[in-house]
Amino acid sequence: MDNHLRFMSLQRKSSIKWRLEIMSETKNYTFTDYKSDQNVRWCPGCGDHAVLNTVQKAMAELHLNPEEVVVVSGIGCSSRFTYYMNTYGFHTIHGRGSAIASGVKVANPNLKVWHITGDGDALAIGGNHFIHTVRRNVDLNILLFNNQIYGLTKGQFSPTSKHGFISKTSPYGTVEFPFRPGELTIGARGHFFARTIDRELKLCVDVFKEAARHEGASVVEILQNCVIYNDKTHDAITDKEHKEDRTIILEHGKPMIFGVNRNKGFILEGINLKIVTIGENGITEKDILVHDATCEDNTLHLKLANMEYPEYPVALGVIRSVKAAVYNQELNNQINFVQRKTEIRKFRDLAIEGDVWEVK
Repeated sequence: MDNHLRFMSLQRKSSIKWRLEIMSETKNYTFTDYKSDQNVRWCPGCGDHAVLNTVQKAMAELHLNPEEVVVVSGIGCSSRFTYYMNTYGFHTIHGRGSAIASGVKVANPNLKVWHITGDGDALAIGGNHFIHTVRRNVDLNILLFNNQIYGLTKGQFSPTSKHGFISKTSPYGTVEFPFRPGELTIGARGHFFARTIDRELKLCVDVFKEAARHEGASVVEILQNCVIYNDKTHDAITDKEHKEDRTIILEHGKPMIFGVNRNKGFILEGINLKIVTIGENGITEKDILVHDATCEDNTLHLKLANMEYPEYPVALGVIRSVKAAVYNQELNNQINFVQRKTEIRKFRDLAIEGDVWEVK
């Protein structure tokens, strides 16, 4: 080896060693490490601000290297998220964020891919991509902002708008019944579903961290407020006076207890959930159902995801978190298996493999 080549080789080895040393260091990130230099252009008071800040805080607590994170979005107010993250990002087209995010993850499984979407983007034009991403169990963190309105296009009813909702496209009230994101996720054979509210900052951070740790498609529905076109849409369950009685924060392995006095809970009556009061009719805390987010049978998870006020409190926290085969891992295993087994080693082998015809 001549001196020039020897120098290049030593330089390359030194560079590799330096990169490995840098990668081996554990950096204590803060949420500011994930903030871009762009001005955040959401309406003042929009719930998106809180979600952005709590995602950045969750990433810091997870010690995610910004260079290993990709944020993918579709179209809608929430989809501006990519511009405000100091990570890799891809602002795609309407409803196709799930497909693009899946491609990113399959192409480079080492990346941490977060898909940001809204109720219109994910469940209308993007509905088919969404359910198949969930069904395939691609390892993505899907954050679904649900304000029950099309905000960016100025106030049309969305797939999650309540029956009878009056909007610019339903001036007499929509005659459609809404999707329930949890029901749709679990119905698509989803293995992780959680729900939070833009006002519950600590809960948002905790749920996002759990979603990121889950291997496979994790869907988090975020009940989010649009101050311009659907203000206070979630107020019935978020105002300080009533939220303790109208929501329940589920924790795996703990009794399903809620209420301002922490004296209400669930028991099973036949196959249905029944609200009871601890201390009445001989009910004790031991009688209250314990939440099992890891149960493969999704029957109870579906009931919890579908609870609606005023009949039931709305379930928050991680509702379902079940281990299952992950699409991108299975695909890589298959590729590795075929590569070991095949006799094809170069393009000519591939070109003459199988049935071959000679045309004269």
